[in-house]
Amino acid sequence: MPEPSRSKELPVGLLTDPAMINACRARDFGRVFQLLKARAGIYPSMIARRCDLTPSRVGEVIAGRRQLLHMDVVERISDGLRIPGHMLGLARRSWETPNTLAATPPVAPQEPGGFKTQLAAGLPGADVDSILALASERDLSRSTLNALHSSIADYWRRDDEHGGETLRPAVVGQLRYVVDLLKEQRPAPMRDGLHGIAAELARLTGWTYFDARQYNQARAYFTEALGLARAIDDHQFMANVLACMSLQATYQDKPGDALALVTAAQDQARAATGTTPRVLSMLAMREAFAHASLGNRSAAHTAISEAHTFFGRISSGDPEPAWVSYFDEPKLIADTGIAHGRLGEVALAEPLIADALRRENEANHRGRAFHAFWLARTQLQRGKLDEACRTATDALAPAAAVGSQRVAGHLREFYDQLEPFRREPAAMAFESRLREALPFRISGSPHP
Repeated sequence: MPEPSRSKELPVGLLTDPAMINACRARDFGRVFQLLKARAGIYPSMIARRCDLTPSRVGEVIAGRRQLLHMDVVERISDGLRIPGHMLGLARRSWETPNTLAATPPVAPQEPGGFKTQLAAGLPGADVDSILALASERDLSRSTLNALHSSIADYWRRDDEHGGETLRPAVVGQLRYVVDLLKEQRPAPMRDGLHGIAAELARLTGWTYFDARQYNQARAYFTEALGLARAIDDHQFMANVLACMSLQATYQDKPGDALALVTAAQDQARAATGTTPRVLSMLAMREAFAHASLGNRSAAHTAISEAHTFFGRISSGDPEPAWVSYFDEPKLIADTGIAHGRLGEVALAEPLIADALRRENEANHRGRAFHAFWLARTQLQRGKLDEACRTATDALAPAAAVGSQRVAGHLREFYDQLEPFRREPAAMAFESRLREALPFRISGSPHP
């Protein structure tokens, strides 16, 4: 018999048809098999093969000359034909939970700098090769720094589109190369430029680990980024790194740490010369997340208001750091909705997240999936089961396109929220699409 996880899904319309529901409830397999043939094109020979039965036995059941009563046979029929367990009076079958959502042990922490044996295989082709060849002469120029900055911008773009797992060896290799360059005596402008690039590479590495929910490694690289930025007194970038660490603390359910870290980030931003309104707006929104996680409604609302006030002061002439360009108006609106959602204010959250999702860049697969699952959870909390399942179904394609354990975690949370509605047609349709879309396209699964 083929493994149940690879069997073709039955049409949702058949599984939710009252005739099929009643036949399954009564374990009237003669009627069940007739419906399978008429509605799903599954003929007796196919039923026999999938359920490890003889064709003659299946024929006798259809003709009403034999009943199937043994529990092991009923279980084989459920698994072989992909009939959900509850329809036949069975416990939930293992195949009903997609492989993507099955918990796996967390990866053991790995400290920064332990990747040297992977670097040769990890460097990704001509772009990085040309950069390293340019830098290998040790006679660095402004064009060298520009090339390194360009590679970082490309890494971030690919991280948004595909996730950072496959990029990480190349990013770490480039980070270690730049840190090695810093060991040599250089003019102050070149040394400061290399420190800034190394800080960006360390933050990007930390972000890829954070997105993979490997929090120890992420914290170690964020700390390295903080030290590199401190060496050149880049207070704005220090604020950026501390804001990343604050967001990670909210995911680790450490809201007190999240608030302390974002407060430190705001202190660094105030110490910097020329901190832009966009940076201040982003930091205020991270503060709102921390307050919302703590349940501080009034403080969260104040921080949300400050984020929008700062954003309204943005001018096209502001000399923005490249690392904050992602924080555009759709991102502000989405984060506002998420902050309200964290406070349980789902009536405020839903239209905001929906509006941001409509305006979001379609190439940002992770952002679109992330926000769509937030929207689906919010809709479900408002009792909009059909809308929530449609939203979550639409999110499966971008979720499958990007390797992100954070996205998988939000999918898991929505999936768990569906538990009371498992027998509803909309939920059954979503589960069917989920099993088809993700098990063999996203590797790994969220871990606690």
